[in-house]
Amino acid sequence: MLAILDYLMDHILMINLLIITIYLGFEVISKVPTVLHTPLMSGSNAISGIVIIGAILLVRQAGSNDYWTLILGTIGIVLGTINVVGGHAVTNRMLEMFKKK
Repeated sequence: MLAILDYLMDHILMINLLIITIYLGFEVISKVPTVLHTPLMSGSNAISGIVIIGAILLVRQAGSNDYWTLILGTIGIVLGTINVVGGHAVTNRMLEMFKKK
């Protein structure tokens, strides 16, 4: 239990930054009109790609005993990949609507 508290105190700035970005992201996304969600999703694929690259770099630089970093990096890779694949599928569906039949 003491190790967890030490970890939290050592990384309090990053934890606060994470909480603020989650709140800010929720507020920004909730204000976007429904019509713009799909085009913004296709644009966010590039951001998710950057998240995947950052997570891969994080996992590569982590030590073999640094389980927190390895777990968080793996979660980042998985979630970023899901977001990219899902965004790609939705973008393709959107573009299919504009093709002549």
